[in-house]
Amino acid sequence: MQGTTILITGGLGFIGSNFVDYLIETKRDQGLLILDKKTYAADLKALDRWKQNTQVCFVEGDICDAILLEKLFQKNNIQGIIHFAAESHVDNSISGPKDFIETNIIGTFQLLEASRKSWLDNNQKLKPAFKSARFHHISTDEVYGALGLKGAFTEKTPYAPNSPYSASKAASDHLVRSYFHTYGLPVVTTNCSNNFGPYQHHEKLIPTIIRKAIHEEGIPIYGTGENIRDWLFVKDHCKAIQTVFERGVLGEVYAVGGDNEKTNLELCDAVIKILDQIEPRSNGESYSKLITHVTDRLGHDYRYAIDATKIKKDLKWLPQTPFEEGLKITVKHYLTKRK
Repeated sequence: MQGTTILITGGLGFIGSNFVDYLIETKRDQGLLILDKKTYAADLKALDRWKQNTQVCFVEGDICDAILLEKLFQKNNIQGIIHFAAESHVDNSISGPKDFIETNIIGTFQLLEASRKSWLDNNQKLKPAFKSARFHHISTDEVYGALGLKGAFTEKTPYAPNSPYSASKAASDHLVRSYFHTYGLPVVTTNCSNNFGPYQHHEKLIPTIIRKAIHEEGIPIYGTGENIRDWLFVKDHCKAIQTVFERGVLGEVYAVGGDNEKTNLELCDAVIKILDQIEPRSNGESYSKLITHVTDRLGHDYRYAIDATKIKKDLKWLPQTPFEEGLKITVKHYLTKRK
């Protein structure tokens, strides 16, 4: 590996693997230590993309493993952490919350402890060798609960999580905050809206729409399909993460959104419009005929929206990818992946 080392947890996940790709493109002198448990959500093919790259070192392991983390800090000059690793599938958190508590809360605690023990001296001051160290915690807008027809989440919105997933992420956010205020650990946090783009797990909404459509199966939409989300193209999110990691004020939280509010039905229609154009059905009908409304998810939040004024004003970040362009890139990726 090259230069100082950045530890990226959950680097085989959707956003994590895209972020590693982004750093390989933009930070060629940066050593990247990827730690991932290789769960069902991991994209193992990402390792093929990186296997010839001397920047990248991969370690299979669990962030809950305190002994492993201690060894990684001892053997590597870890000057920064980008903490993606999390259980994130809401439906799975409803049917089996235990893994979410362990990974998202206990795992984050173990990572914070390893960082504190490595970077801080007995007076809770940064050791000279780690004076520029940073811990960047990646979180979600779901910790804020649900919105009505108006308004948007900001960094000051009270927490009101409504699923075991969002509750576990809220707990991890609070732990990160506490390590800054109690110990002076150099942390920053970002809470992002729904991401979309290449390499997302097939169970997520957009990959599911595409997969079901091209296999001529019913496209499942929860309830009426009127639930609203703010969609952020993953590459724009990667740029936001790097911006906050490099220039964000320590101890601060930054909300990151794409300014693309869509109902689930609107999103589905947008995906189908692209599919109808580039891979039409053999019977000449629109894929919209395959939309099937299914029983709504338990505790399904009605609307999320992000007010990203803070990161835009203070750090000069803006989403660059128009929604339709990002969606077309995404659809083409999954069609190519299928082949």
